[in-house]
Amino acid sequence: MEKRIGTAIIILEDQEKADQLNRIISDHSKMILGRQGLPLHERGFNIISLVLEGTTDELGSLTGKIGKIPGIRIKSVLAS
Repeated sequence: MEKRIGTAIIILEDQEKADQLNRIISDHSKMILGRQGLPLHERGFNIISLVLEGTTDELGSLTGKIGKIPGIRIKSVLAS
């Protein structure tokens, strides 16, 4: 399958889910080109942005697993 470049924005609203989130990101680390975190403690959440390269199946696996965690929201965009 063809690899594609994309990005994912993650909003972590439940800090207790951070370990679970980091475990999933680590399991998919081979396709992560860059990661940036922005802690917004005064607002009660954190934002993590990922730059990714992988097949649509790999990208879907990552975003799907993260999207199933309560207290975390994720949106992704792929380059055409």
